[in-house]
Amino acid sequence: MNSTEKEISFQVTNTYSTLNTLTSSTKYIWFVCHGMGHLSRYFLKYFDALNPEEHYIISPQAPSKYYIKPDFKHVGASWLTKEKTTSETENIMRYFDAVFKAEPVPKYCKLIVLGYSQGVSVAMRYVAKRQLACYRLIIMSGGIPKELTPNDFAFLKEKTKVSMIYGTDDEYLNDERIAYEKKKVLELFGETVQIIPFKGKHEVNKDIINTIGNS
Repeated sequence: MNSTEKEISFQVTNTYSTLNTLTSSTKYIWFVCHGMGHLSRYFLKYFDALNPEEHYIISPQAPSKYYIKPDFKHVGASWLTKEKTTSETENIMRYFDAVFKAEPVPKYCKLIVLGYSQGVSVAMRYVAKRQLACYRLIIMSGGIPKELTPNDFAFLKEKTKVSMIYGTDDEYLNDERIAYEKKKVLELFGETVQIIPFKGKHEVNKDIINTIGNS
């Protein structure tokens, strides 16, 4: 068999979801990247207890959709796989550029970037690649991309509050993996990182989100 894999470029359309209304009273804009198997519009439920007058939430949508188990009736989505990771990452970066162009952050608002599970990889890569200044960076129950270095985040210095959050009973994080992720986040951001374990499995911790949003 003489097969050849070729590459083309074309324009695509994707959605994103928002919660609340951006007004002159808005204090915080959240850019929240969901995990594998989620859809952006449903991911917003984890932020619905935040004060709607002060918090505006933007939830981008992972592009690769599929039917999920057990009955294959519901739809989930994925950001990246090990297949063509570099080019797929660039596609997502350009998509995020388009979202921020459609939803520019006013100067009077503080930007909070959150990645959950698989969403950590795209959120952190975007902050690094676009030198995105943000008030907070929240890493929740996900792996930090191995290629990222302290130089990628040197522009943030001490202006950004970084939090690493994980469940102590997370079925995807054994002791070795937790130790690695802690070491990695400290290498990237220094000792000022806030590490927040919680009693729970691989899940979005809404209580911690509310605590951070109200602090």
